[in-house]
Amino acid sequence: MLEVQNLAVRYRDTEAISSVSFSLQPGQLTGLFGPNGAGKSTLLKAILGLIPVTSGVVKFCSKPLKSQLRRVAYVPQRNQIDWDYPIAVRNVVMMGRTVHTGWFREPSRQSKEIAIDALKRVGMLEYRNRQIGELSGGQQQRVFLARAIAQQADLLCFDEPFAGIDKKTEEIIFDILSELKQNNKIIVVISHDLGENLEYYDRFLLLNKKIIAVGSKTDVLTRENLKNAYGQVMSLVMV
Repeated sequence: MLEVQNLAVRYRDTEAISSVSFSLQPGQLTGLFGPNGAGKSTLLKAILGLIPVTSGVVKFCSKPLKSQLRRVAYVPQRNQIDWDYPIAVRNVVMMGRTVHTGWFREPSRQSKEIAIDALKRVGMLEYRNRQIGELSGGQQQRVFLARAIAQQADLLCFDEPFAGIDKKTEEIIFDILSELKQNNKIIVVISHDLGENLEYYDRFLLLNKKIIAVGSKTDVLTRENLKNAYGQVMSLVMV
C-alpha cells in the first residue's frame, strides 16, 4: 500500500500543496485530477522525492518510499524530456533495466528479452533502432511506457500520458494499465480529461493544492466537489 501523510510543499512564499493525505491499494488505477496550477505534478514529484517537501511522510509497504525507489517507475510530462538527445528507442527502454543491472554494466540476456517484450507489447518493436526524436508524440509516449514496463516496478506514476497523443496510443496505454492492475500494481495517472475515459479508473483523487475528495467516481466527481476544485460548475460526459 502507498501511504501519503500530511505532505506539503512550498516554493518560497507560495504554498504548492498543503497537508495532503491519502492511501492507495495494489490492483487499482487512480486518476489524479484538478485544474491547472492545482499542484498535481508537484504532488507526484514530492511523493517520489524528486523535489523537497516542507513536511509529510510517504510510505510504501510500511517503509519509507525513498528507500525503495527501485520499485518505482515514473514517466514525466513530455515537455520535460529532451527529445533532441541522440538515443535509440531500444536504449531508452533498456534504461528501465538499469536498476536491475547497475550503471556501466552490460545488460543480461534476460534484461534484453524483457526490453524486447516491452516494445512488442506497445507495438513499437519495429522502431527499436530509430532515434527517439524521429517519432511522433504518441510513439514517443509508447516508448516511455515500454521503459516503465521493462522496469517491472510495483508503483507506476504517469504525468499527463494522454496529452497530445493519437487514439491508438491512448487505447494501447489503457490496455497496458489494465494488465498492470491485474498484476496487482499500484498505478497513478495525472489527467485533465474529465470525459469518456473516466470508466477506466478505479479510484479518483481530486486536488486543488489540498485534497478536495478521494474515492470512487460517484463519491468524488460530484457537482459540489468539482465546483470546489475548479471554481465553477462542470458537466461531465460520464457523470
